[in-house]
Amino acid sequence: MSDRTPRARWHGHATVSITDRGTTILTDPILTDRVAHLRRRRGPNPLDTPLLPDAVVLSHLHADHTHLPSLRLIGGDVPILVPTGAVGQVSGLRAFGDRLIEVSPGDEVRIGGVLVRAVPAEHDGRRWPRGPHRVRALGYVIEGEGRTYFAGDTALYGSMSDWIPECDVALIPVGGWGPSLGPGHLDPAAAVRAAVAVGARTAIPVHFGTLWPMGFDSVRPDRFYGPGAEFVRRMTEAGLAATELRPGESS
Repeated sequence: MSDRTPRARWHGHATVSITDRGTTILTDPILTDRVAHLRRRRGPNPLDTPLLPDAVVLSHLHADHTHLPSLRLIGGDVPILVPTGAVGQVSGLRAFGDRLIEVSPGDEVRIGGVLVRAVPAEHDGRRWPRGPHRVRALGYVIEGEGRTYFAGDTALYGSMSDWIPECDVALIPVGGWGPSLGPGHLDPAAAVRAAVAVGARTAIPVHFGTLWPMGFDSVRPDRFYGPGAEFVRRMTEAGLAATELRPGESS
């Protein structure tokens, strides 16, 4: 990576600390060892080392991305960017008051030395499986010395390269938290196409190999451990740069 490349520390699942120009953005924080029926099976708890974000971004309202107990562990007046309409769908967010900044695709927010821009994601943005589709899922682009794309959860969509024509680092979801992968997600092969679409100079696979349903340890373990390595292999075969991190490691 070049000197202008932002630094990324993967804490597991979709939680990444992105540091650029001395500013740290924390994505979709999961800071506990359990989320409902899911438990952390790999890597240290993110709070084992100092975690001092300048802002938090939330991609959508699913509980493994908007996790209220984890948000409560981030003290002070750290701003939290959320999809427009999120507060109306998750009443627990109201406790964060004016720390919340609602954003829609195209909105930009200056945080310290970086500009955070919301972009679309092709994913069910609702909190619950049933209910009105009133809140859109988002990705985010963090621009400072470099440009980092955090995809959140998404499938490929036609205008992806229009919204993100190029980036220095792409944080691409390559799996899920269970033995099956439903719509609105990327598997390793589709994740390579996403990395190409956004012109990524290098890519880091996320959203795999951390959380797993309790009691499912022996069910499809390849779906737990395998997606990151498969993504890197496919990227390498395509002549593209990618690095698999273990939870807790930095690029």
